[in-house]
Amino acid sequence: MKKKFLGLTLAASMVAASIAGCGGSGDETTAAANTETTAAEAGGEETEAAGEETTAAEAASGEEVTLKWSVWDISLTTYYEPLIEAFEAAHPGVTVEMVDLGSSDYQTVLATELTGSGSDFDVVCIKDVPGYTTLVNKGVLEPLDDYIANDGIDLGMYGGITDQVKVDDKLYELPFRSDFWVLFYNKDIFDAAGVEYPSNDMTFEEYDALARSVTNTEPGQEVYGAHYHTWRSAVQLFGILDGKNSIVGGTYDFTKPYYEMVLKQQQDGVCQDYATLKTSSLHYSGAFSQGNVAMMNMGSWFIPTLIEKINAGEYTECTNWGIAKYPHAEGVEPGSTLATITSLAIPTSAPNKELAWEFVKFVTGEEGAEIIASTGSIPATMNDDIAAMVASVEGFPADESSKEALQTANLYLEMPVHAKSSEIETVLNEAHDGIMTESITIDDGIAQMNEKIGALLAE
Repeated sequence: MKKKFLGLTLAASMVAASIAGCGGSGDETTAAANTETTAAEAGGEETEAAGEETTAAEAASGEEVTLKWSVWDISLTTYYEPLIEAFEAAHPGVTVEMVDLGSSDYQTVLATELTGSGSDFDVVCIKDVPGYTTLVNKGVLEPLDDYIANDGIDLGMYGGITDQVKVDDKLYELPFRSDFWVLFYNKDIFDAAGVEYPSNDMTFEEYDALARSVTNTEPGQEVYGAHYHTWRSAVQLFGILDGKNSIVGGTYDFTKPYYEMVLKQQQDGVCQDYATLKTSSLHYSGAFSQGNVAMMNMGSWFIPTLIEKINAGEYTECTNWGIAKYPHAEGVEPGSTLATITSLAIPTSAPNKELAWEFVKFVTGEEGAEIIASTGSIPATMNDDIAAMVASVEGFPADESSKEALQTANLYLEMPVHAKSSEIETVLNEAHDGIMTESITIDDGIAQMNEKIGALLAE
């Protein structure tokens, strides 16, 4: 069966689990996670002799083995236990023990544990890309390339994500969860205007025209055709969907047409003013729930919140909603979008590396994805049958177009692996704020990004 991607946290009852796993913009996550960026020498020797490791074959023979797995928010995450139960059932004698390191400082605590003398984790969750980079630089994660090659793992099922998290052409993690960006829309606004809903194959020109066609600027009757949250990712990352440009590449001229489009929309009343949004701290959920926003680009993590609030009767002005695939530039494949991931890795100090790989392979593969999806959470890879199963969860839009929007073609990380991602992030945010408040011109903002980030990369 053809493998495809699916990204969606659907069940309202699983909101807490979704938030604990990924949720939220990569901009904010990256900035927070990069408080501890190191440049320690890569590598690291194994602390356990090969003969002392527990192999998968030995475990299968009934020998009692405990795999130690670092996680966060055990009580809020619904897929941990069913994953463990299924793995233990298939591996008699194996017990998987979770160790909760907490959510807020997870990556910092994990780095401390893995660089200390007493760590005996077999498998670790990786919460974000910057934290992953830090651990690789510290030399505490095992390269997975030989395991992947020996078992013939098809990395194509991850839609190109694994290529973006290689360090020196080596892969140290495999994703098991993913969120991606889609276009949310209010069907009632389109119905009232007599305009067709957003399609799953819109160029940015078509998207802009559609937003303008449903905009109403009359005082007291305002309808905004589009909405952009204040994160830089809501505008800048339109430019990386062609796969040719990178947000850490050092040159940012590719962002110009998207800034031009959004600023012109802002000036024409098609979207709300950035400075006003910034000053009022209006959350994107609050903007969409008011019922006067026709379309909003946002991550799939918003879906469970939307379902929960509608079911609770809190959101009454946006109950008739749908999702569409992200708009794209001419020549770019529909379904190309932005992603955030949560992954599994094996420490270099793991006592049971072979068995740990069996667990990683299980959780990140098709069987693990099915279990994750059954809880309403987001698997990093899905086949068509599981996609249909998740899309049928109560509260998700029933129309076929919204279901089709779950299928993605190419996924690009909001912030790729880079040793200077934190410093780059700061420059990008500053320039974005200046451009969107029109305190600097688009050209000056781009020149600022090119100059400052170019200098960072040259160091």
